[in-house]
Amino acid sequence: MSKKKVLVVGGTGYLGQHVLQGFAEIRGTPYDVAFTYNSFPPQPLLDAFPDSLAFQVDLKTGLGFHSISQQFGQPDVVVNCAALSVPRACEKDPDAATSINVPTSLVNWLSSFTQDDNTLLIHLSTDQVYEGVKSFYKEEDEAVPVNVYGKSKVAAERFISEKWANFAILRSSIIFGPQTVSPVPKSLPIQWIDGVLSKGDKVEFFYDEYRCPVYVKDVVTIILTLIDKWFSEGKKTQLLLNVGGPDRVSRVQMAEAVAQIRGHDSSLIKPISASSVDRGVMSPADISMDITKLVQTLNISPTPFKDGVKLTLAVETCS
Repeated sequence: MSKKKVLVVGGTGYLGQHVLQGFAEIRGTPYDVAFTYNSFPPQPLLDAFPDSLAFQVDLKTGLGFHSISQQFGQPDVVVNCAALSVPRACEKDPDAATSINVPTSLVNWLSSFTQDDNTLLIHLSTDQVYEGVKSFYKEEDEAVPVNVYGKSKVAAERFISEKWANFAILRSSIIFGPQTVSPVPKSLPIQWIDGVLSKGDKVEFFYDEYRCPVYVKDVVTIILTLIDKWFSEGKKTQLLLNVGGPDRVSRVQMAEAVAQIRGHDSSLIKPISASSVDRGVMSPADISMDITKLVQTLNISPTPFKDGVKLTLAVETCS
């Protein structure tokens, strides 16, 4: 039996690295794994996952995909974790947001293979496709994004569903969890809250913006389960899933959970309204998601928020 080929696009990012870790932990793995990076060869990742192949790819131009065809061949599954995901950066440069977040070069490359419908594309989208005017959005609710980031992600969803035969689009909330093998430059939400509260200074948090943060290892489990299902059932797959945790929480509630678990002074948490701060970008108020379809389709129950925070901080204490 030849091994199935999996390509992780954006393997050096936060989720990408956790996905690679997830594959590395499968005993007697049935997969050959490759990943893409954008600017520099990630030595810590190459050391941590010596069996994985790394390819430099420019998603804007598609430069680099040809060498994957030559050295790795057609992947059976592509997990696309690559994105320009900072809303303010997307607002400043809409063209860059579109060229990176809509996977045109990736899909064009996949279409170059003769058996192009043999590849499952798992694509990470966002809860920011929703308008944010109610609680617990369902997948069939209309996507009405309020910022460039959300709009670029809606465009990506439409592009994939029109141009690709087999896909699973995962609308993810804030992903949190332990740091990666090769530390990512952006600040991680739980670690950042822990860091600022540990200094003993008062910190402002929004009380009126709601999300369903999801523990990173749950997202990895969801991706691995989808891949397993694809290979075992061999059926046409066209899925859209909300990927969030089971709890709807505000930034204040996130901070309170960290304070409670770490023993920080909760009076340092100063609740403010999101509308009182100009962040240079519109932000949806309540994009909490209904995850019934996820639970029923994959038989997965994501980790409660507080449990995920405990797991995250336990790793930070050990490291």
